[in-house]
Amino acid sequence: MLTIQIPPELEQQLSQLAAQLNVPLETFILQSLQQIVAPDRDDTPKAEVLSGIYRALADVKAGRISPVETLWDDDSND
Repeated sequence: MLTIQIPPELEQQLSQLAAQLNVPLETFILQSLQQIVAPDRDDTPKAEVLSGIYRALADVKAGRISPVETLWDDDSND
Protein backbone atom coordinates (compact mmCIF):
# COMPACT_ATOMS: atom_id res chain seq x y z
CA MET A 1 0.00 0.00 0.00
CA LEU A 2 1.18 3.49 -0.88
CA THR A 3 0.27 6.65 0.96
CA ILE A 4 0.67 10.04 -0.67
CA GLN A 5 0.26 13.50 0.76
CA ILE A 6 -1.13 16.19 -1.48
CA PRO A 7 -1.75 19.85 -0.70
CA PRO A 8 -5.32 20.64 0.42
CA GLU A 9 -5.99 22.84 -2.64
CA LEU A 10 -4.97 20.05 -5.02
CA GLU A 11 -7.01 17.53 -3.06
CA GLN A 12 -10.05 19.77 -3.38
CA GLN A 13 -9.57 20.09 -7.15
CA LEU A 14 -9.10 16.36 -7.57
CA SER A 15 -12.11 15.63 -5.38
CA GLN A 16 -14.27 17.89 -7.53
CA LEU A 17 -13.10 16.15 -10.72
CA ALA A 18 -13.69 12.73 -9.17
CA ALA A 19 -17.19 13.79 -8.07
CA GLN A 20 -17.98 14.95 -11.61
CA LEU A 21 -17.05 11.48 -12.85
CA ASN A 22 -18.90 9.85 -9.96
CA VAL A 23 -15.85 7.86 -8.80
CA PRO A 24 -14.03 7.77 -5.46
CA LEU A 25 -11.02 10.08 -5.20
CA GLU A 26 -8.64 7.12 -4.83
CA THR A 27 -9.98 5.52 -8.01
CA PHE A 28 -9.68 8.80 -9.89
CA ILE A 29 -6.05 9.22 -8.80
CA LEU A 30 -5.16 5.61 -9.66
CA GLN A 31 -6.76 5.86 -13.11
CA SER A 32 -4.96 9.14 -13.76
CA LEU A 33 -1.62 7.63 -12.77
CA GLN A 34 -2.25 4.59 -14.97
CA GLN A 35 -2.87 6.86 -17.96
CA ILE A 36 0.41 8.63 -17.31
CA VAL A 37 2.58 5.52 -17.03
CA ALA A 38 0.75 3.19 -19.44
CA PRO A 39 2.24 2.90 -22.91
CA ASP A 40 0.28 4.73 -25.57
CA ARG A 41 -1.29 2.14 -27.85
CA ASP A 42 -1.30 4.66 -30.68
CA ASP A 43 2.47 5.15 -30.58
CA THR A 44 4.26 3.96 -33.68
CA PRO A 45 6.74 1.20 -32.78
CA LYS A 46 10.36 2.32 -32.73
CA ALA A 47 11.33 -0.23 -35.39
CA GLU A 48 8.70 1.16 -37.76
CA VAL A 49 9.90 4.74 -37.24
CA LEU A 50 13.51 3.74 -37.86
CA SER A 51 12.53 1.80 -40.96
CA GLY A 52 10.80 4.90 -42.37
CA ILE A 53 13.86 7.03 -41.65
CA TYR A 54 16.15 4.51 -43.40
CA ARG A 55 13.81 4.41 -46.44
CA ALA A 56 13.78 8.21 -46.60
CA LEU A 57 17.57 8.34 -46.35
CA ALA A 58 17.89 5.77 -49.14
CA ASP A 59 15.49 7.84 -51.30
CA VAL A 60 17.57 10.97 -50.75
CA LYS A 61 20.81 9.14 -51.58
CA ALA A 62 19.22 7.75 -54.77
CA GLY A 63 17.98 11.20 -55.78
CA ARG A 64 14.32 10.37 -55.27
CA ILE A 65 13.40 13.72 -53.74
CA SER A 66 10.70 16.31 -54.34
CA PRO A 67 10.60 19.98 -53.43
CA VAL A 68 8.75 20.50 -50.17
CA GLU A 69 6.21 22.83 -51.73
CA THR A 70 5.00 20.01 -54.02
CA LEU A 71 3.96 17.94 -51.00
CA TRP A 72 0.86 20.08 -50.60
CA ASP A 73 -0.03 20.46 -54.28
CA ASP A 74 -3.65 19.55 -54.93
CA ASP A 75 -3.69 17.27 -57.99
CA SER A 76 -7.50 17.35 -58.16
CA ASN A 77 -7.42 20.72 -59.95
CA ASP A 78 -5.56 19.34 -62.98
